Amino acid sequence: VQLQASGGGLVQAGDSLRLSCAASGRTSETYAMGWFRQAPGKERDFVAAITWSSGVTGYADSVKGRFTISRDNAKNTVYLLMNSLKPEDTAVYYCAAAGRIGVLRRANTYDYWGQGTQVTVSS
Repeated sequence: VQLQASGGGLVQAGDSLRLSCAASGRTSETYAMGWFRQAPGKERDFVAAITWSSGVTGYADSVKGRFTISRDNAKNTVYLLMNSLKPEDTAVYYCAAAGRIGVLRRANTYDYWGQGTQVTVSS
C-alpha cells in the first residue's frame, strides 16, 4: 500500500486547510486510515482516524470540534479538514493505513505511512 499526502501549506491563525491522502495498491487489505502529526523536537501524535467500511471516526482532544476526517471509498482517499487553525497545529502531518484492527490512536497499529505534508500556522 502506498500513501500520498498533500494539501499542506502556510496559513494564518483562524484559517482552514484540507489535507488529502490518496492510497494505492492493496488498499482492500486495510481496515482504517489515520492522521498523525509531528512538531519539531516532539513525538508523533495521533490526530484523527476513520474506518473504511463503517466510517467510524476518532479524534484527539486537541482537535475535536475543529478538525473533521472523512473518506471517499471510490477514490481510496481520506481527507482531513482543519478549521480554526492555531499556531500549535504547526507540524508535519502524516497519513497512515492500518492493515488490522487495533487501537487507532497508537502509531504502532499502522502498517503503512505516507511521506508527510508540512502545515505551518502563523499567529
